[in-house]
Amino acid sequence: MELINYITAQIRRGEQQGYVAECPEINVVTQGKSKEEIVSHLQEAVALYLEDEDPTELGLVAQPTVIFTFDLQP
Repeated sequence: MELINYITAQIRRGEQQGYVAECPEINVVTQGKSKEEIVSHLQEAVALYLEDEDPTELGLVAQPTVIFTFDLQP
């Protein structure tokens, strides 16, 4: 099996305020008040999630890249 070297992250505006980010491949969700904060929180959440997991069991390389997609409607 070929391992994937990235995780996708979808970031959107929150219902009330701020932003919500989700990584569907690894079931990680977090939120933040600003774009900078949501990126920081997501990086931390992904690192914490992968800390206790074997990435290869998830089909990922040892240290996958996180690719961010912002869905920011006007």
